[in-house]
Amino acid sequence: MSTTGRKPSPQAASTAKMVIEECMADGACVEAIIARLALRFETGVDAAELADVALEMSSAELRKRDRLERIADLLRHRSDIFATLRQTAAAVRHERDEWETDAAVVRRLAAGFDAAATISQAASVQLSSLGDEEKLSAATDEIAAWLEGQGFTGTDRDILDIGCGIGRFERALSHAAHRIVGIDISPEMISVARRRCAGLRNVDLRPTSGLDLADFSNASFDCVLAVDSFPYLVLAGLAERYFEEISRVLKPSGRAALLNYSYRGSPALDRADVHRLAEAHGMQVMVDGEKPFLLWDGNAFLLTASDGTLRPKDCSGVKQARAQSEGGLDGARRQDRHHLCRQGKGSDAGAMTIWAEDKVEETRKLHTEQCRLVGNRINSDQYHAADRLSQD
Repeated sequence: MSTTGRKPSPQAASTAKMVIEECMADGACVEAIIARLALRFETGVDAAELADVALEMSSAELRKRDRLERIADLLRHRSDIFATLRQTAAAVRHERDEWETDAAVVRRLAAGFDAAATISQAASVQLSSLGDEEKLSAATDEIAAWLEGQGFTGTDRDILDIGCGIGRFERALSHAAHRIVGIDISPEMISVARRRCAGLRNVDLRPTSGLDLADFSNASFDCVLAVDSFPYLVLAGLAERYFEEISRVLKPSGRAALLNYSYRGSPALDRADVHRLAEAHGMQVMVDGEKPFLLWDGNAFLLTASDGTLRPKDCSGVKQARAQSEGGLDGARRQDRHHLCRQGKGSDAGAMTIWAEDKVEETRKLHTEQCRLVGNRINSDQYHAADRLSQD
């Protein structure tokens, strides 16, 4: 029975049920499901109506029924949280226009992240935190513990954090590193991060162009971390360039942790791309798209640089690539780039990637079908937002 006196349209109700069912099948927590609903329904349906949809999805299985009831309860009694999530999610547009260069996409994303951070610092980097600092800290600590368990940290290690957001991993890992350098395209997020990390002498936070790592010399870091930032590099057409750059700045046998590669919603395609790019740039895949976290549904890739990796002796290639990006890409790559689908920050579907030549047609057809069915899969963390999902 409806508690609102009205019901969402049949199409909206069907979409909401699909979102909830897929999230529950993935084992997503209640918070992640709420975040995914916020991404999918930025307008048009209110929280109470979505609560009614959840209640109508009765289940004989006690655990599922309990989750449905908790979803409905949060939507009905904390509509303020849902409104904040919607507003935060809407701040960043993840579609790419035909005319946009790589640099233009980066600038637009930076402005969106600035806006999101002013709405909710916690939700701007992980939508499934529901804007709650304690929930965000718990998820951050879980990821930090995993990194430490993988031998990623150490008091003799220099770490580069690509897309550091509000500095949560700088705070979490500062005790377990010699130095951490966090970079982000959002001036607002860097400002927040500097306030949050004030007093941490081994933390350096810097704004970045988002186009390369030209500010850093060869073999200058033991480890490189990218939590939910690679999906935006994929969107901007910069993933391959960043693999080259990561290989360049890593010391021999250094490690790179990429937590979420894209938002396409295809783990197989992500693994194929990561393996191809790792091989091309002298790295080996040690952890291959696993899902090791309970509080965050990100896919984890851990790579190590080969001892014999050949790295460029200067950044001339980087500067040349930057100039090329300003002028745009050739027609074929530009066409591939537009196989995108609507998504929210931190979603797992729809972002573009650069595919191997012999797989272009196969992956293009698969991606087109995914865009029709999928849409907004949220995976939170550097808006950077909250888990996997398919929709649209």
